[in-house]
Amino acid sequence: MSKYNDIDMNFWKDYAEIETDSLWIIDKRDNSGAHVGDYHGNFVPQIPHQLFIRYTKKGDWILDPFMGSGTSLIEAQRLQRNAIGIDLQQKVIEDALQRITLENNDSSKIICHCGDSSEIEFKNILDSAKIKKVQFVIFHPPYWDIIKFSDNPKDLSNCENLKEFQISFGKVIDNTTAFLEKNRYCACIIGDKYAKSQVVPLGFHCMNLFLERNFLLKAIIVKNFGETKGKANQQAIWRYRALKNDFYIFKHEYIFIFKKITN
Repeated sequence: MSKYNDIDMNFWKDYAEIETDSLWIIDKRDNSGAHVGDYHGNFVPQIPHQLFIRYTKKGDWILDPFMGSGTSLIEAQRLQRNAIGIDLQQKVIEDALQRITLENNDSSKIICHCGDSSEIEFKNILDSAKIKKVQFVIFHPPYWDIIKFSDNPKDLSNCENLKEFQISFGKVIDNTTAFLEKNRYCACIIGDKYAKSQVVPLGFHCMNLFLERNFLLKAIIVKNFGETKGKANQQAIWRYRALKNDFYIFKHEYIFIFKKITN
């Protein structure tokens, strides 16, 4: 067995569901059980499912500092991992908890707190759970200002410019990964944006925030996506705009995998 997952390499051929390629084609979102697809900006459950199987073990603790609708927490619960979720909006947390408890899984612990992940006292939260470190952190921040999630000035989607976004997200990285166990992993799911007639490579700006903090970059995964909620039933008009102008329609987002090698 690995030190960071439950995969038994004596039976490696039995793990056909686990992705090992850097291109993930996911045709349909998993909307089973407590999962819902009507929250702006949530990711497909298959992403945390793949990451948790690959980089965590049963009983490990996962931290999600941008929990939103609770997608990662639901997957953690299904896989018998424990999870801590943080969000700025209390109503969002309450809605997520209602869905999470629907599956009534007592094999894991789920803890949710309302607050700003750049400054919340994670030590107190971990102390209440009687743990010192977490074994995985999953980051799915706002893609800057593409979607406005709240009126809270601490919300990353309200940053006035790219530099402010980078500084604010960097604070979240620092405040969370301080409690990530050494030689364990974290992931950042992020896409790019288009503004003022040019691509803003938001994904790579975020990747560099981790590299500047001496994380090892283990993988750059490209995941496809089709219609988003904001572009539902508008594929034809977007194709028309792309043909008329000089841009390509975004159909991808990145999943960056990092390993923490310093305390």
